[in-house]
Amino acid sequence: MAGGRNNTIVIRFILLGFSDYPKLKIVLFAVFLGSYFLTVAWNLGLIVLIRMDSYLHTPMYFLLSNLSFLDLCYVTSTTPKMLSDFFQKPKYISFLGCTMQYFFSSLGLTECCLLAAMAYDQYAAICNALLYTAIMSPSLCVQMMVGAYITGLFGSLIQLCALLQLSFCGPNVINHFFSDLPQLLVLSCSQTFFLKVMKFVIAVIFGVISVFVIMLSYSYIVATILKISSGEGKSKAFNTCTSHLKAVSVFFRSGLFVCMNPSTDNSLGHDKMASVFYTVVIPRLNPLIYSLRNKEIKDALKRCKKRAFSHCHS
Repeated sequence: MAGGRNNTIVIRFILLGFSDYPKLKIVLFAVFLGSYFLTVAWNLGLIVLIRMDSYLHTPMYFLLSNLSFLDLCYVTSTTPKMLSDFFQKPKYISFLGCTMQYFFSSLGLTECCLLAAMAYDQYAAICNALLYTAIMSPSLCVQMMVGAYITGLFGSLIQLCALLQLSFCGPNVINHFFSDLPQLLVLSCSQTFFLKVMKFVIAVIFGVISVFVIMLSYSYIVATILKISSGEGKSKAFNTCTSHLKAVSVFFRSGLFVCMNPSTDNSLGHDKMASVFYTVVIPRLNPLIYSLRNKEIKDALKRCKKRAFSHCHS
């Protein structure tokens, strides 16, 4: 099956992973394992902190805890398999396993929607501060969150149904550490033009709508901030938006690179490096971006430590 194309139906694939760097196998394994544990710890810790501290029971932190949940799903959908494959020869994955990993794409589409919802939250907080509680009601927050998950899942299901119609008759070697759609398209012996167009259109629709909502929200935010007479007030308002803008910039830059890269054999090496960034690096960066310069998160940590200290002494 690993040779040229033939009439054999492929039922499993071989993931090359990082076999191009055999001398760095131990080092790469240690780096990715440490990164995985840090990502899980930071995101899970942020979710627990937001859940435990009543001062953080606000729409912004509700959305942030869901972003952390998405990041946990990101790393868990690909990294454990990647880590186990460091010591597997050959590194097999079934076609069913490929389709399960493909649900990874729904997480990216969901994050597009979530980042747009967070931009709207920033708009409501700065431009309509007096009506913020009424606008960002608990029911609206839940509706936006459920809508993001359902929309992302629906977008990936459409592509998954089209993927299941493809035939794979060899070769069966995927030059990647997980079975992403571009790698499967290269290996298919069916006509893949329609699915490539569908993938591009869905990515554009989600990306354009999300970016439009984000840019529209921030155009109103900037206009409102410029009207603030106090320098301290302007600085505080800008600082409120900084973390979200950094997360948006990092996410859409990496996503744009992958989506705009053609699905060819020559591009797969670049895809692998970009995929490491958005599957391993970004989920670890998000909790840091939102926590390091966030006074409310730091205050919540202090309160948590104080309660733990009091509890130990009592």
